[in-house]
Amino acid sequence: MIEIEDITADPKRARILEGAMKVFLAYGFARTTMDDIARAAEMSRPALYLLFKNKTDIFRAIALMLLGRSVEQAKTELESKGAFAERMMRAVDAALISMMGVVHASPHGAELLDMKSSVADLVGRWRGGLVEHIAKAVESEARQNGVDLAAKGLSARLLTDMLLDGLEGMKTRISDPSEQRQAAAALIRVIDLALSAE
Repeated sequence: MIEIEDITADPKRARILEGAMKVFLAYGFARTTMDDIARAAEMSRPALYLLFKNKTDIFRAIALMLLGRSVEQAKTELESKGAFAERMMRAVDAALISMMGVVHASPHGAELLDMKSSVADLVGRWRGGLVEHIAKAVESEARQNGVDLAAKGLSARLLTDMLLDGLEGMKTRISDPSEQRQAAAALIRVIDLALSAE
């Protein structure tokens, strides 16, 4: 599972990550320099190098922070009160749609998303965290509804993978967040139907 970077633990790191995120969104990864990040963090370049070896290291720290936060937000929403589909939609919105909206809104969003190879290991751990929490919610809902998923040829893990794979495909086809929410809601309805007693 992915660990959350507690940026409040070290105020200097927090300043660097917040400043770097603004600079990456404004100029893109390629055009951003360590000088730009140091200026945005209001510190000297040598002081910046004491905490991070290069801008890829900073990019990975930002990704770790954002991905970790999104898993925790999803977990919180899934464990909250309300109908399954509503809780799942809030979790998906927090973990995927809202988080990606900031990147997509940037003129350099495509470039930043192309950096996924430098954070592939983090994205894999992030997905693992989401799978764990979503599958647990699916399993709990099936049990509460008296639904035997195995008898339907399903499992909590299979439904979770279907949801996440569908959402991943949706992101490549739909860029508008409101349309993404509609498509996600349709996917969640299908899973909700599978979890309903016949």
